[in-house]
Amino acid sequence: MSELFAFMTLGFRHIVNPEAADHILFLLALAAIYRPRDWRRAVWVVTAFTVGHSITLALAVTNALVLPTAWIEFLIPVTIVATGVENLIVRDRAHTFWAGRYRPVFSGVFGLVHGAGFANYLRSLFVDRVAVPLFGFNVGIELGQVLVLVVAGLCFVAADRVLERLRQAGTTPALRLRVVGVSIVVILVAARWAVERAPW
Repeated sequence: MSELFAFMTLGFRHIVNPEAADHILFLLALAAIYRPRDWRRAVWVVTAFTVGHSITLALAVTNALVLPTAWIEFLIPVTIVATGVENLIVRDRAHTFWAGRYRPVFSGVFGLVHGAGFANYLRSLFVDRVAVPLFGFNVGIELGQVLVLVVAGLCFVAADRVLERLRQAGTTPALRLRVVGVSIVVILVAARWAVERAPW
């Protein structure tokens, strides 16, 4: 097995592993507001998250940036809570600041925090050569994220159909019900993690 493939596998497993539930929860919070027809907007948001975590991962793994682990572990669930709260507060992104196009920036900044979390996991595995392991791990993370988002998207579509059948005519749209439901669950779980991980 090549070194590249080994680190790709490691990155993929790191994302789909139940122990990476905080990263999965963040992806669910990001994706909760989108429908299949919104795929372009979703791609921009996920790409921004990828760029953000790739930058911090590279800097932290090469020791160009040293971040306190306790604060990173605390800030990761805080980013999840913030994303869930934004989902609840903003109902019509077309009439918000920058017509809702702030979301990729928001995602990229939060990606910087998550990249530091990946780095804490990965740093101990590197010896001298960093480029191939770092690239492989990053590709594996992206493949894992794609899988999580595809499964989440299918579940969201199914949930929308069920909610559409159950709701009364003229009541809250199925998409909004789904966004609220997913966001509340995400906020409650991540808030508990933030309290448990508080570094003070």
